[in-house]
Amino acid sequence: MTKPQIPAGLNDDQLAEIDQMLDDMRERAEEIPQWEFVDGVLTALVCTRRAVPEEEFLPMLVGDGEMLERNADGSLPVLPAFADRAQQDRFLALWSIRWAEVVAQLDTDVKSLEEDDTFQPDAMDMRGAVASLPEEERKEMEGQDIPSFGQVWALGFMFVVENWAEEWAAPRDKDAARWLNDALDSVVALTEDDTGTPTVCMYDENGPASTSQERVETFGEAIWAVYDLRQIWKSMGPRQATVIKGDVPGRNDPCSCGSGKKYKKCCGA
Repeated sequence: MTKPQIPAGLNDDQLAEIDQMLDDMRERAEEIPQWEFVDGVLTALVCTRRAVPEEEFLPMLVGDGEMLERNADGSLPVLPAFADRAQQDRFLALWSIRWAEVVAQLDTDVKSLEEDDTFQPDAMDMRGAVASLPEEERKEMEGQDIPSFGQVWALGFMFVVENWAEEWAAPRDKDAARWLNDALDSVVALTEDDTGTPTVCMYDENGPASTSQERVETFGEAIWAVYDLRQIWKSMGPRQATVIKGDVPGRNDPCSCGSGKKYKKCCGA
């Protein structure tokens, strides 16, 4: 059976473009995240039980968190972090390219993380990148708290789980709830600091050791966990709203609408 074609993801030029865009946005707004964090957010939204619309997630990501009201023509208002509508539209266009790739990857049956179609987080080995810098530039980074491999990505993922907690609440089915919790635990493990002995460099295979083997294994477990999380909510479908019914009058009782008639002669007819 032929596997479905995976859409092309963001190329190097587009990744550089979005990094530059986020840098520009930091000139106008505080707490604009790095792309690695954004990719974690995007991935979690792909896995979220309910489809979260742009007007809901975009202000949470780069705004004040208040849901946007669409304009009369259906367009989104421009958030203050963006230079103009063109920049906001371009951000969402690049988001859509990555979104389509992640959805297709997570919906493709893979047996090994070595397969070409396997989902790969846009995770950065910042410690490896810093260790690979010339000595003088490394000295400038001394004393700074440098995140572990995949840590920022996992924090972005859990940002969604925490801010849309209702959509991530454990299902009643005990097996499904255990499956969900185990998968989330694997992602949470990636939010922790890598305190193991560095043995590999994920930034450059020939670079100085910056990441422990245990961290590499934790990263792989988190990838499989994302597949599980995508499948859990797909199999269960959207959350059903609870309908609360009030007391229904007896057929010979006065109708609750206030008409003065008996229920059987009014709303209960």
